[in-house]
Amino acid sequence: MTSRISRLVVAFVATAGATLGVTIANPSPASAAMTICYNTSQAGSFAGVANQAASIWNNATSNLTLSANCGNNLRIYSITGGGSYAQRTSLGNGRVYIDTRQAAQYSPLRIMSHEIGHILGLPDNYNGNCSLLMSGGSAGTSCTNPNPSSAEASRVTNLFAGTRVSGEDARGTGSQVFPDSWPAVLAPIG
Repeated sequence: MTSRISRLVVAFVATAGATLGVTIANPSPASAAMTICYNTSQAGSFAGVANQAASIWNNATSNLTLSANCGNNLRIYSITGGGSYAQRTSLGNGRVYIDTRQAAQYSPLRIMSHEIGHILGLPDNYNGNCSLLMSGGSAGTSCTNPNPSSAEASRVTNLFAGTRVSGEDARGTGSQVFPDSWPAVLAPIG
């Protein structure tokens, strides 16, 4: 009887929410993956790269699913000039801009995975280490690694679980723009 009442209450809340235009995201248990819907309608030739980067993050984290074109948590744009960057409005929400000129010199998949990393709560790390995704362009044009390190993936998993490791806080997971992950487009030699 209790489970039937519970189902009726859930059905009532869902119906009332739908009537009012409210969508209840992730009503499943806390252990289930949170879904971030990304939109590639403005990504141009980078739509496939966005799908690859989403797959990388889906495989690297245990409680997060990036899903294509089911909503607008994350909008991805192709731009020409100005540099690639991310603009996070809140954890898991924002916009990614991929500069076609930079993508001609740096790995487009690394750029996309890196910028999505900002949306997922990770800051830049300008140490030049190619094995760290968030080192961005400081690792040079020859670095094509699009995968987060285990520490980077763990931090995202912790942020989306609502937990933090000792000494870590939620600063940097709110609204922020990350404009300088990739050096300016290199001038042609000659």
